[in-house]
Amino acid sequence: MDQSKNKSGTKETDLTYLKEELDKKNKIIKQLAEKIDEFENTLKQFSDVELKIKNKDDLIDNQKRSLNLKEDQIKTLKDSMNLKNEQIKTLETSITIKDEKIKAIEKSIELKERELKALNLSTVDKDLLSEKDNEIESLKEKVKALGEELKVVDEDLEALENENEKLRNELASSSGTKIIDWTNLEIPKSEILEKMRDILMNALHNVTIAVPDIKDLQQLYLYEIRASVNMKISCSIDPSFEEDAELLEEFESLDNISIRLYEGEDRFVIDRDGEELLLAVKGVNENNHLIIHTKDPKHIKFYRAIVMDSWLRARKIE
Repeated sequence: MDQSKNKSGTKETDLTYLKEELDKKNKIIKQLAEKIDEFENTLKQFSDVELKIKNKDDLIDNQKRSLNLKEDQIKTLKDSMNLKNEQIKTLETSITIKDEKIKAIEKSIELKERELKALNLSTVDKDLLSEKDNEIESLKEKVKALGEELKVVDEDLEALENENEKLRNELASSSGTKIIDWTNLEIPKSEILEKMRDILMNALHNVTIAVPDIKDLQQLYLYEIRASVNMKISCSIDPSFEEDAELLEEFESLDNISIRLYEGEDRFVIDRDGEELLLAVKGVNENNHLIIHTKDPKHIKFYRAIVMDSWLRARKIE
């Protein structure tokens, strides 16, 4: 009897244990199911993100293709404008040549008329007079023909100029806004220095110049500037470098140059006689420069403080 009770109690205990284990397993299964749901939701979110990224990539590709198409259109229009400009130059040269021919013929006619007048005053052969008259008439016909040619050339020139104006309008339209985005526009230092040199060659009285390094001044051909032009120059100089020291000595030997040490190394500046200004600010990339070039007095007045900044902040070299 006692053994039977013990067996019954053991079975109940085992059953309770199994139920508890089953509950634990069910909880674990439930937790796993919840994690699977979370994982599926996360996976779905990733899929949505991937779809959005793909849509964005497609949009970027479309924008790139559109931009490339715009650039091709602009290049084609620029090439066409350059061609038209060459044609205009050719026609202008042709007009000049024809004008010179007409002047030459008119002088020849004038000379023939003088000869004819002189011959009329003397007793000469009528055949000779007739020959001179024919020569004059022939020259007049040539002048008339050249005049007609000139008229045609003028019409062609006018047509080309109209086409050029149309191309400019199309170019402006294709480019969209006329405001230039300088963020990624590459203009190397060599082109800036070349433009500064062109501006400097027209100087008459006073010039203010700033360049990042004294070695850049070699590209400005300062020795060719007339002695009457007063030049104030600021740039980075390291006298401990032999090349910098030699250049400094050479430039200081010129009576019309005052040179100071400016360590900013962030700009190219030239102000010519207060009539023309070029300002180029260095960007993050080596060849990226924001450039302003103007002859407008109001523009020059507005930027004068920046022009003088590098000179006033510069130090005299001891």
